[in-house]
Amino acid sequence: MTSSIDHHSLPETAAETLVGGAPVSTDILAIALTRAPRLVAADGGADTVLAAGLRPARVIGDMDSVSQAARAAFCDVLAPVTEQDSTDFDKALRQSQAPFVIGVGFIGARVDHFLACLTTLARRREAAPCLLLGDEDCLCILPAEVRLKVPIGTRVSLWPLGPATGQSRGLEWSIDRIEFSPGGRVGTSNRSTLPDVWIATQGAPMALILPASQLDAMLEMLKIWPRDAGASAL
Repeated sequence: MTSSIDHHSLPETAAETLVGGAPVSTDILAIALTRAPRLVAADGGADTVLAAGLRPARVIGDMDSVSQAARAAFCDVLAPVTEQDSTDFDKALRQSQAPFVIGVGFIGARVDHFLACLTTLARRREAAPCLLLGDEDCLCILPAEVRLKVPIGTRVSLWPLGPATGQSRGLEWSIDRIEFSPGGRVGTSNRSTLPDVWIATQGAPMALILPASQLDAMLEMLKIWPRDAGASAL
């Protein structure tokens, strides 16, 4: 993978692509970097960055999964955080000054790691937005009220991280008057019936899961793309 952008020299306030240790295709990494050009690795994600022929601005984590080759290549940007009470994903987000973060290498591989990331996103629902992007899906925590512009028939899945309720317009199965919970009713595999979907939620955080092809729609919904993302890259 080659790039004309110097991903490691951008200011800390630029939109950030955070690379985790799960497998990441070069296509997904390139898509993320186009929208969030500052490159940071979380622990073992440093090896993904090294294999892609790129250089991160920083490698953050407890360093238990970084190969010797990546340690040597990125020795000047290692930022070890030794405490064991949080994940490397959480550590990296706590240190980020970016207006938004796209995380790749966090969906897939180990389910327990992904669930820990989802918990971190829920806890940080009031912080700068973070989206997770994989080959099949993109995911974020929903703000209280959003408008989502997607093609009719797009898969729109909602996953509650606690008791929650909501209202919707433009979904095949309305979420009005439904009481959601992780151990009760969830909202997976819904579909859009209008090009402009409205969703409002109350209560616990709710994750929105869309096809990966709708990443830009998710960024637009969160009001961080394209205008803000482009501005942050300069």
